[in-house]
Amino acid sequence: MNPSKISTPPAIATPSFDGCGPLRAQLATLATEAFRPELAEIDQLSTEEIALLMNGEDRTVPAAVAEKLPHISAAIDAAVEHMARGGRIIYAGAGTAGRLGVLDASECPPTFNTDPSDVVGLIAGGPSAMVTAVEGAEDSKELASADLEELNLTAADVVVGISASGRTPYAIGAVEYARSLGALTVGLSCNADSALAAAADHGLEIVTGPELLTGSTRLKAGTAQKLVLNMISTITMIRLGKTYGNLMVDVRASNEKLRARSRRIVSLATGASDSEIEAALAVTGGEVKNAILTILGEIDGPTAASLLNTSNGHLRAALVAARPH
Repeated sequence: MNPSKISTPPAIATPSFDGCGPLRAQLATLATEAFRPELAEIDQLSTEEIALLMNGEDRTVPAAVAEKLPHISAAIDAAVEHMARGGRIIYAGAGTAGRLGVLDASECPPTFNTDPSDVVGLIAGGPSAMVTAVEGAEDSKELASADLEELNLTAADVVVGISASGRTPYAIGAVEYARSLGALTVGLSCNADSALAAAADHGLEIVTGPELLTGSTRLKAGTAQKLVLNMISTITMIRLGKTYGNLMVDVRASNEKLRARSRRIVSLATGASDSEIEAALAVTGGEVKNAILTILGEIDGPTAASLLNTSNGHLRAALVAARPH
């Protein structure tokens, strides 16, 4: 074999710890990074004892979220206004925070029948970072700006930067770039007085305290972020008319389980017989919301579609229009 045809693999860079002193000192000030000496021998405990400790830690998270409900609600109301005008929600984070954003975004199309472009999750380093750490990606504000620029970000959009520490450059860079364009910005972190919250229009600081494992913010901090993201997407969709009561009337029936759920939702909303439900779903192309409207409003499929279009997808408003008296 000709040696000239053999490609030399790139050298693997040796991590440098030069200049890490200031960062190390900064991390030491963060509640999420604090060391808990009372847990220094946790590895000596039984499995059940460790599980009991973890469960106790997890129970503190909802209380931390509850303290910030007024701030969370204000951010959601602002997000709804932007989405009602055609804007998008874009999550941006690195590591666990980024993965949680991608997860929440990916659940919106099947749950609320949204277009995949309506709620987007960006993770530093791109899709491969979902399963493999991309070294250095979280440290770049410029990378965040480039990712948002690729999405053609506008002032109509909402950017939610997510970072447990509140200091991740990628999340801060996303918020700063978005704000420079006039977009609505939210900064979700788990430390007080964070740079991320300071950079955003709405700073949401869910202070969950030191972790069971020092610095492992996929634990309490990750749980808090998941709870808040659940609220942001779910309540926004409720406000946009994607539900009828607590029923997911915009669910996308993309598999047999969801088709069965669609039938059940129509049944719960209308009390109609199985034959009526099947007929309604047939004339509306399987659209749950439309099927409910045809049954409760006693109208045909095209009329239901027209009324829902006029009411911007709000089923209750369409029902009032279908039954004016």
